[in-house]
Amino acid sequence: MSDVLALIEISHRGEIAASARGLLAAAARLGSPVAVVVSSEPLADDDVARLGELGAARIYSAVTAAASTVLVAPAVDALSAAAEAYEPAAVLTTNTADGREAAARLAVRTGGSVLADVVQVRNDNGTVVAQHSVFGGAYTVESTVDGGLPILTIRQGAIEGQAPAATADVSTASLEAPTAAAAVIERFNDDPMVSARPELRSAATVVSGGRGLGSSENFVLVEQLADVLGAAIGASRAAVDAGYVAQTAQVGQTGVSVSPQLYIALGISGAIQHRAGMQTAKTIVAINKDEDAPIFDVADFGIVGDIFTVVPKLIEAVKARSN
Repeated sequence: MSDVLALIEISHRGEIAASARGLLAAAARLGSPVAVVVSSEPLADDDVARLGELGAARIYSAVTAAASTVLVAPAVDALSAAAEAYEPAAVLTTNTADGREAAARLAVRTGGSVLADVVQVRNDNGTVVAQHSVFGGAYTVESTVDGGLPILTIRQGAIEGQAPAATADVSTASLEAPTAAAAVIERFNDDPMVSARPELRSAATVVSGGRGLGSSENFVLVEQLADVLGAAIGASRAAVDAGYVAQTAQVGQTGVSVSPQLYIALGISGAIQHRAGMQTAKTIVAINKDEDAPIFDVADFGIVGDIFTVVPKLIEAVKARSN
C-alpha cells in the first residue's frame, strides 16, 4: 500500500491539532498514513501514542528551532524531505492559510499539483480522486492530477470517521532553521485572550448568528447556546458588517468554510454567500421567523419562530438534559 503524507499541525498550546483526525482518516482512504510533524523538540511519547490512535502507521518527526515561528518554511522543508524519503502517492494538508501555502510551495518544489478545498477523497485503482463542493454548494465535482504528486488541502470537518488505530514507527530528522528572516518573526506564545471555545474551522458543533439578532447585545444569545452545547461561534457577513461580532467569526464565501457535525443558524436568512461556507455540515438546524428564508432550503430541521422566544427555551432544555 502506498504511503500518504499528512501534515499534522501543532497548536499554540503544543497540542496535536483537532484537524489531525480528519487528515489521517483521509490518508487512510488513499493509502498508508504517514504523519509529518514539525516541532522544536522530539515528539513526546504521549503525542506519538495519540497519533497512533488516530491512525498514523508512521511518523516523520522534523525537529527545528524554527518550528514555533509563524514561518511556513519549516513545514515545507519537512514535507519535501518526507516526500523524498517515502515517495508518497499523495500529500495532505489542512485547507487553512498555512496549509494552502505549504501545499503550493511544496508543489513548486516537487513539480506536483494542488487540489484545493477537498471535502472527500477516494483511491480509484491507484488514482487519487478528490471531491469538491462548488458554486456555493450547489454542485459536487471531482478532480484528479494528471502527472506529478497530488497535494490536497482538506476542508476541516469534512472527512468523517477515523483511521484504524496503529502502533506508529517514528523517524526523526533535524532541519536547519531558516536564515536571517526567522530572526524578525515572533514566536507563538500562549495568548490569554484565546477563547476557551472550540476553534471555528475544526469544531464539531457551530452556532451562528445573523442580522436577525438585531444588535451586538442580542448576539449574547448565540454565545449562550454555544456554551451549553460546547460549540464554536460563527456569524453571517451581515452580522459581522453590522458590528455584532468580530470578522474572525464570519462563515461564508468571504469568511471561514466549516463542515461540522451540527450547524445551528439563528436569525440567518441564508444568502448564497453564507451557504457556500456551511452547506457541507452534516446536520443543519435553522431558526428564523421568515418561513421563506433561503436557509430552510438547506436545513435538515427548521423552526419558524422568534429566536428570542425559541432559543432561550432551547437553552433551558439542553441544560435540563445535561443535569
